[in-house]
Amino acid sequence: MSRELPVSSNPDSFGWCFENTYTQLPSEFFAVAEPVKVADAKLVVANHRLALELGLRLNDQPAGHLAALFAGQQIPVGAKPIAQAYAGHQFGGFTILGDGRAILLGEHRTPLGERIDIQLKGSGQTPYSRRGDGRAALGPMLREYIISEAMHGLKIPTTQSLAVVTTGETVYRETPLRGAILTRVAASHIRVGTFQFAASRQDESSLRALADYTIHRHYPEISNSDCTDAERCLQFLRAVADRQAALIAQWQMAGFIHGVMNTDNMAISGETIDYGPCAFMDHYDPATVFSSIDHRGRYAYGNQPAIGQWNLARFAETLLPLLDADEAISVEKATAALDEYAERFDSYWLQGMRRKLGLQAELDEDRELVNQLLEWMKSVKADLTNTFDDLSTGRASESFGGLYAEATFVNWCARWNDRLKVDGNTRESVRQGMLAVNPARIARNHRVEEALTAATERDDLSTMHRLLDALASPFDRDPQFDVYRDPSPPGTCYRTFCGT
Repeated sequence: MSRELPVSSNPDSFGWCFENTYTQLPSEFFAVAEPVKVADAKLVVANHRLALELGLRLNDQPAGHLAALFAGQQIPVGAKPIAQAYAGHQFGGFTILGDGRAILLGEHRTPLGERIDIQLKGSGQTPYSRRGDGRAALGPMLREYIISEAMHGLKIPTTQSLAVVTTGETVYRETPLRGAILTRVAASHIRVGTFQFAASRQDESSLRALADYTIHRHYPEISNSDCTDAERCLQFLRAVADRQAALIAQWQMAGFIHGVMNTDNMAISGETIDYGPCAFMDHYDPATVFSSIDHRGRYAYGNQPAIGQWNLARFAETLLPLLDADEAISVEKATAALDEYAERFDSYWLQGMRRKLGLQAELDEDRELVNQLLEWMKSVKADLTNTFDDLSTGRASESFGGLYAEATFVNWCARWNDRLKVDGNTRESVRQGMLAVNPARIARNHRVEEALTAATERDDLSTMHRLLDALASPFDRDPQFDVYRDPSPPGTCYRTFCGT
């Protein structure tokens, strides 16, 4: 199951170095699609840090050229725009989907040889639009830009945003809104839903081609292993499950709530993808839901690990024909692989929580210590991010003021200090280790909304840029960004929307 992906070495003047290996797959996986013509493209924001990493020369280009490029009005040399087909379970119900408002320009090769998808989101109708207009509004596109930058700053695997442009046109949702296009950068846009689409066609050769391609692109260590095709596919399932376990553990530790964990929003690469109704938790509560469409809390914070396993079960079902000719044996293999997910998630989560508390040795009592802290945080509505930041800096365990004067916390803190003594590290080394993993800032919901309101209603981008500056280095304790530590005002009932 090896596949050679070509390597191009012919970048254009902007720095693009496009390839189109995805189009080597059977034609049912994509459709040719061209970005729609727009009235008046204007550059709103460009990600110079990311451009530099991609080997792109933003600073050498006039703003008008960049606007035309990121609005899809100029197709880069070597790009072959397509929309990708996929399916998905959306809130548990299966449906055939596809890129209804996104167009993949192609795969850019970075100076380090990485293969990166470049996608335009909001670039018009495609064959998969299903009566939608294929457009996007400025607010949701800027929201994805901000949150993806926040996740990158937190060192959580994520798709990234290269630019946002306005189109000079109006899109109609509940109210008229300014049209916009976001340029999204991803390891790839292959999803669990892509495999579900392949499986739904009951064409084993196409399914095998997709598995072959994806393994070679994202898991080359498996592609190059000396084993049978069936064994390689089983390793693939385990590797995808492992990355998802690690990713969702990081979400939980940061208080990130994805909001719409449909199978078409689970990337096989292990990146966080699709920043629709997502948000960050303020006070700790596993039942927290922000999404306006998640009426029953299916994707609540506390449910995310189990939903990850549910999605992986749907992925495993697609691979059954490739695991063994005997379906019973395939099911047995897949079930065993899925059973490993819970253990892996728990291991990643507990190890991460140990680091957040400055614990080095792995003791059985650590789980109880962590759970006792979380239970106390829930009972008093303590802020997740600030509690761990205060533990890191000593504000919580030295002054015992405010919430930290509560007897349960004081007693817990004594047990925590006794546990730290077991490791024998100096208090300063513990402190430095905790500061390195506990952020001082996250993308607070009210700050995100403040930035979006200023940008969309007043054409004021300064609020957003200050927020982005604060989120770029969330582990630095820079006093100028202390204002971004504050949680949402008391009594705030925050709701997020998918923006489609």
